[in-house]
Parts: sequence; C-alpha cells; structure tokens
Amino acid sequence: MSDTLKAALWMSGAILSFTSMAIAGRAVSFELDTFEIMMYRSFVGIAIVLIVATVAGTINQVNTRNLGLHLVRNISHFAGQNLWFCSITVIPLAQVFALEFTSPLWAILLAPLILGERITPVGALSAIIGFVGILVVARPSPETFDPGQVTAALAAIGFALSALFTRKLTRNQTITCILFYLTVMQAVFGLICAGFDGDISLPSAASVPWLVLIGCAGLVAHFCLTTALSLAPATVVMPIDFVRLPLIAVVGVLLYNEPIDIFVVIGALLIFGGNYLNIWTQTRRPKSA
Repeated sequence: MSDTLKAALWMSGAILSFTSMAIAGRAVSFELDTFEIMMYRSFVGIAIVLIVATVAGTINQVNTRNLGLHLVRNISHFAGQNLWFCSITVIPLAQVFALEFTSPLWAILLAPLILGERITPVGALSAIIGFVGILVVARPSPETFDPGQVTAALAAIGFALSALFTRKLTRNQTITCILFYLTVMQAVFGLICAGFDGDISLPSAASVPWLVLIGCAGLVAHFCLTTALSLAPATVVMPIDFVRLPLIAVVGVLLYNEPIDIFVVIGALLIFGGNYLNIWTQTRRPKSA
C-alpha cells in the first residue's frame, strides 16, 4: 500500500472524527453549555492521555518547563473550541466548517508576531483570497448577519493561535507533554467557567456517550491528521481534509434540514484556494530556503 493511500485512510479517520464531534456537540448542547461540554470533554481526554502514555511508557516525558507557553496555548485553544461549539448550535454546520478552514490563513498573518516569520507575497495573497471567501460565506449585511458567523470566525483565530504556540512548544516538548497539559489545563478552565454561576449541570445518562465521543474524537482527529501529514505532503492531505465540508453539508441536510447555501460553497472554494496556494508554494520552495 502506497504512503498516499495510507494518508488517505488516516484522513478518513480524521474527517469522521471531526464530523462526529460536531454531531455530538449539537446533541449535548441542549442540556449543557459550552463550558460544561469542554470540562467533561477534557476529563475524558485526561483519562485517555494518562492510559495511553502509561501503556506507551511516555508518561515520564511530562515536565514543568514552558508552563507559561502551555498556558497561553491552551487559553487560545479553549477560547477557540468554546466558540466553535457555540457556533455549531446557531448556524448551519457547513458555514462553521467553511469559516474554520480560514485558520491556516490567520496563522499566516499572526506568524510574524508570534514566531518572527515574515509574510511572503504568496502568503499575503493567500490571506486576501481567504478573506474574500469569508465575506462570501458571511455576506455581512443587516439581513444576513448572524452572531454565529462571528463566533465561528473568532474560533478560527483561536485555533490559529493555538497552532502557532504549539509549533513553539514542539521545539523542546513532546506530544505526550503537550497533550497532557492540553487536557488538564482545559479541564481546569472548563471547571472555573462552568462553575462561575455556581451551577454545574451533571450530564444525563443519554448525554454521557456523546461526551465520551467528543473527548475521543478530538484526540483521534488530530492524531489521524498528524499521521497523514507524516506520510504524504500537505498538498495531498489538505484536499482530502476539505472533504469535511461537503460531508458536513450532507449531514446538515439529512439530520437538521439545513439548506445547502451556494454562497457557502463559493466562499469555501475561495478559502480552500487561498490555503492550497500557500501550501503548494511552500512545498516547492528550495530546501535551502
């Protein structure tokens, strides 16, 4: 089996996991708020990380270096993930996923501030194309404006910041250490935010399986995506990842009677084009660059 085919199979797992997380998030949103969802999701994540790290013998890789950077990284991800869960409850799933795909473009714009990397002309053009795609998807006007579009766009920024801070952490931290603090810190954030009003709802028996699915799907999705990128170039993996959009659009139609908006399709294609242009250019730069 070729590496490309293996990457496609791993990406199928990532796509299924991301889609499952959206469906499960909607299912529990009628009973729990986003902070409670994140809290319970993180509890599940802690159990999974501890079990896997213990079995794999990597639990000793957890250390207290770069705690400040872990904190900033997890605040960014916690904010982005809460905004994402909020968005999937108020606007069509296809809109949420389309705006989520702008995350790499925000990373291009924020990289000079966080990583000291300069913006290339192609990177700037990619960001502009992606921004046009955002305008097509959202079509900001008094008639079409929805706060859910704003939360989805802000979620993409949170994910971009999280990715950039993760990149800094990977210079001297292992995946086990990063995932450990991801789950532990976000469990604390969720507990504080969920309990701020003095009322934390316990999940019903019907919601527990959905919460377990959310916790597992989040970790599995990123593991599958990372594995796929280790097997094939981003120019191969990224178009496969974009299958999430038409798939979630079909899910929206079948499960929630959400119409397929042609403007979301056009805008998503522009966002994809901007992302692909940047990655295609980066993978063809001379190695010395």
